Amino acid sequence: MGQTQQRENSKDVDVLIIQDMYKKFVLECPSGLLFLHEFKRFFGVASTGEASDYAESMFRAFDRNGDNTIDFLEFVAALNLVFRGELEPKLRWSFKVYDRDCNGYVDRDELKAIINSIYKIKKGTKKDEDDSKLTVDEAVDRLLRAVDTDNDGHINMEEFIRGAQQDPWVLNMLQLDMNSAGWVLEQRRKSAQF
Repeated sequence: MGQTQQRENSKDVDVLIIQDMYKKFVLECPSGLLFLHEFKRFFGVASTGEASDYAESMFRAFDRNGDNTIDFLEFVAALNLVFRGELEPKLRWSFKVYDRDCNGYVDRDELKAIINSIYKIKKGTKKDEDDSKLTVDEAVDRLLRAVDTDNDGHINMEEFIRGAQQDPWVLNMLQLDMNSAGWVLEQRRKSAQF
């Protein structure tokens, strides 16, 4: 049944990819739990560097029950959301990636850290198509002006979602380029080559 369904989205996870991920997951995590250092190794991310902060934020967002581990069900649920989810749940997940201290708000420092990581990853993976791209600080300022409706210096989840849904530029910035799926697959491909 599942194999005969027509693909709804070109970014759908292929069954063979999931099977390959499960094999590697079980091989590297026989306990059934994936810790942060294993998560980075699983995707071929160095413990430091531009992808490390992004991987740590993704790990935290994948860890739905907050136990500092990811089991395979959390892993698959997160990948399903990243690859096939609707916009609002994806934005909720993205908010969790941005909210590094898990306090329910995204502040200037958290925005700056994740946007800086994203810029570094993009710089290393593709040419900058927009010569007038904003600096990290300019992007943070513009996001806060557009999304922080109560001007308290923090973005809550509702402001985050509403701002992304109302402004295409904000959506592009806040949704982590909605290419978390591409990042996951690219890191997975790099890891498989070694």
